[in-house]
Parts: sequence; structure tokens; C-alpha cells
Amino acid sequence: MTGTPRTEDRPLTLVDAHAHAWRPVTARARFREGLSGPTAGVAAGHTQANLISVPADWAYDMLLFCQRNPKPCPVLDVTDAGSWRTVLADGADLRTDLPRYRVWHDGRLVDEPTDVRAHWRDDLVSFLIGCSFTFEWALAGAGVPIRHVEQGRNVPMYVTTRPCRPAGRVRGPMVVSMRPVPPHHLAAAIRESSLLPAVHGGPVHCGDPAGLGIDDLDRPDFGDPVDRAPDDIPVFWACGVTPQAAVMASRPPFAITHAPGQMFLTDARDEQYRVV
Repeated sequence: MTGTPRTEDRPLTLVDAHAHAWRPVTARARFREGLSGPTAGVAAGHTQANLISVPADWAYDMLLFCQRNPKPCPVLDVTDAGSWRTVLADGADLRTDLPRYRVWHDGRLVDEPTDVRAHWRDDLVSFLIGCSFTFEWALAGAGVPIRHVEQGRNVPMYVTTRPCRPAGRVRGPMVVSMRPVPPHHLAAAIRESSLLPAVHGGPVHCGDPAGLGIDDLDRPDFGDPVDRAPDDIPVFWACGVTPQAAVMASRPPFAITHAPGQMFLTDARDEQYRVV
């Protein structure tokens, strides 16, 4: 299985110097107008979410898959069948308000549009799943460098050899995102992300990528490679692209997802998901 980066995964000129200060409604409006690219650093302090929409007759299996695999698939909201609305963002449209989507037929990627109204079906149930971009501001606040943001790249993501617990027809491997962390910042990275379990929480692995079956950090399955300092430790967090790996493995007849790294900006504040 591979998610070899396509053009749309590459870093684009997405935002200006003030993008971190955008309100989520502003970001969604810009995406609705056709702006696309990675959303790391956009609308700082507001929760970002992964998207997967599946036919209603697959929705229970997907919900059970998420419940059984809460690290990669922490559910923030589930819509009614056919609805493109979410309680996480008043007035938002899940068909238009993400930077870029992926459309799947029988587990095959067939389109990567910026608007999925032409693909939408009345039986689709959408899942909004927590995203690790949400805790990056907590990491930055604790002094942890965020290499992919510094370098203007999409976060690197890898399909692992660690299987998720299957649910009905849905199965697949865990996907992880990787952030290189200097050794003296490792404790802070673990602590700060662990306080946000609804957006993946603490790392699933630190150190040797071979422990997850990853052969080459410079060849991510999704996103972009990042430059690492000589003493950086690769730190891996469970990733909300896992449902896309499940789509590839389970081959539902139809699905819509976000493009990796191009997330839905919610109105929720990060601190709403922080445990104390």
C-alpha cells in the first residue's frame, strides 16, 4: 500500500503572514473560493479535523472501527446521513469548506477536487476526526520546534506495519505523522500532546522508525519529507489519515476524505479538548 505524494500534497502558497490570525470562518471562506494547500498553522488556537464520509450502510462499521482505534481515529462529530453540516462549525459546508478532498471508488483514488458537491450522495455519513495539527500550538508554546511548519512543508505521514483492530468490513494499518524533536524537548512534546487525547494524544513511538516498519523517513507515504537536525529524535503520533488506509484496504464502494494535511477548520478552541 502506498499513498505516494501527489502534486496536491506538496506545499503550496497557501497563506500569508497573517494566516495564523485568521478566524476559522475566514479560512473556510478562502477554501470555498478555491484556495488549497496544507493547513498547519492556519487559524491558530482552533481545532482542525480530518474528514471521512462513507455510505450509511458502511457507517456503523466505520464508527466501530474508530471506537476500537481511538488513538488514530478520535471522533469529534458524526453527521446524520446526507448532511453536510457539523456542530463543530456553524454554517459550514463539509462539501466545499476544506482546501482539497479525495474521492474513492472501491478503494481507488479517482479524484482530488477542491469541491465535492458533484460527488455528494444523500446517504453519506461524515466523521470528523481529531487532527494532530491542533496540538502543534501547545508544542510550540512549550518551545518544541515544529520542523515542517518552519520549512513550509506538509507534515510527513507513514503507513506502518502496526494493524488497527478491525471492525466488520473495515480494516487496515495505522498511519502515523512524524515530527523531529530535539532530545531536550522530548519530555515537553510528550507531555503537551498527551494532554489533548481527543486529537491523538501522546506519541505512539519515539526513535527507530523500523519499530513501525518504516524503511526511509525521507520517503513518506503522504505529505513531505522534512529536514532534521543531527540529534533530532523522530517522534510518531497516530494520524487521522488512518481511515484512508482503511479505505484502501477495505474497499468500500464509495468514500470522500480530506486530502492529507488539508484539514477542516472548526470553530472549536483547542483548550476545549485539553484535559487538566
